[in-house]
Amino acid sequence: MGETWHGRAYYRFELQFPVRIRFQSGANRLEIEGVSKNVSIGGLLVRSMTAIPQYTSVSFVVSLHGNDAIRPVHVLGEGEVVRVLEHAGAYLIAVRCNQPVVPLEEFLKESDEMGLTSHNPS
Repeated sequence: MGETWHGRAYYRFELQFPVRIRFQSGANRLEIEGVSKNVSIGGLLVRSMTAIPQYTSVSFVVSLHGNDAIRPVHVLGEGEVVRVLEHAGAYLIAVRCNQPVVPLEEFLKESDEMGLTSHNPS
């Protein structure tokens, strides 16, 4: 991982996991739920029924689970919303991580070795 693929700094994996995103909106601290569409150690694309403004700083929790997992692994990260698209009655929210999410890298490597993930280099 870490190689550049068609302008991307990291492999993207087509994985759907529950995601909770927290952010500040005025005086309010909000939290939305969504599902990842793809993830990498440098960011994620989340489908949600609620939009978050572009350039908003966020923290997130991705609940990872594998075939042999007894319970989900919760990976925390922080980043910035870099793109929001409306799609099929929902929103696709692209989050760029402030720093690579190392626990996510280990999970993705193990999942890839077991053939559970698919790469999306674009």
